[in-house]
Amino acid sequence: MSTITTSPRRSPLNGSLKERRLPRWAPAATIVVAVALAVGLGLGLDITSKLQWGLMAAIFFVVGQYLLARQVEGPRQAKNGLVSSLVWVAFLLALLPLFGLLYYTISKGAGVINGTFLTHSMNLISPNQVGGGLYHALIATLEQVGIATLVAAPLGILTAVYLVEYGTGGPLAKAVSFFVDVMTGVPSIVAGLFILTFWIVILDQQYTGFAGSLALMILMLPVVVRSTEEMLKLVPNELREASLALGVPKWLTILRVVLPTAIGGITTGVMLAIARIIGETAPILMLVFGTDVINTNPFKDPQSSLPLYVYQQYSAGTDASEARAWGGALVLIALVMLLNLVARGIARWKAPKASR
Repeated sequence: MSTITTSPRRSPLNGSLKERRLPRWAPAATIVVAVALAVGLGLGLDITSKLQWGLMAAIFFVVGQYLLARQVEGPRQAKNGLVSSLVWVAFLLALLPLFGLLYYTISKGAGVINGTFLTHSMNLISPNQVGGGLYHALIATLEQVGIATLVAAPLGILTAVYLVEYGTGGPLAKAVSFFVDVMTGVPSIVAGLFILTFWIVILDQQYTGFAGSLALMILMLPVVVRSTEEMLKLVPNELREASLALGVPKWLTILRVVLPTAIGGITTGVMLAIARIIGETAPILMLVFGTDVINTNPFKDPQSSLPLYVYQQYSAGTDASEARAWGGALVLIALVMLLNLVARGIARWKAPKASR
């Protein structure tokens, strides 16, 4: 019985048994050199913008990594490293505005946030006066967004169920899908103008928080429909077919199989829609009208909101009002982050569990 032996494959790059690789510390060293070159060039050319220094350092890093990899590892690995470096640089550049916004908002607004700021309104507080709070705006925002969500989320989810499960390829489904796409690009001020004309001018209703909720609902609905539609399309057809083969009606299959499978993505889509509307100012300014007192009834008399509060306080132009504006912006960001954490928890809790 003869044995077959195979010889080790040689590398097509350099012909050796072991390919040459850059050491692990090479990227860190390249970053240090790139930063040093950017700082030196910035000081030499009298460039004061730190952002330009960062862009130059990123360019030096990408070019340096490519040249080192081409010299040591060969052209093929150098091209792979070039693309990887570009991806990392793009990722870091995308994070810069986010971290810059968080840092600036926290540094400007953290000092004004206290118990009084969160539990008092601006009633009888002048723009020059220190004190006051955003309790009236916070309550109004929660009520307005809550009403819009209670209306838009069920409508959006049911519309997406129809588009995916019942109206595939039908003329009504195509028309609904077209109008959903159109509504996705509608500016917020157009939605506010529509509710202002129809609800307040034609029907002669008051400026209330509910009027603002109607405009927010229009902005929220297409986001819920599109996100839910994509999540339902990701549910495997085998699950539907298995349920139908067991004699389960289609509506019960959707209720017990399809929706629970996609509940994580649906919840995330609803939260994205809430994040889309919670910072809207134009329709609130037109419909809610604004007030400095606490009004917990969204169906009677004007209300305020956090975006409107930030706008009004910053427009006042005083040191005290600008500090309150930054505090309101920080509370708004924290509220959006809290809602996203809650959504992730609900999605993980309701997600289908694998059987052991």
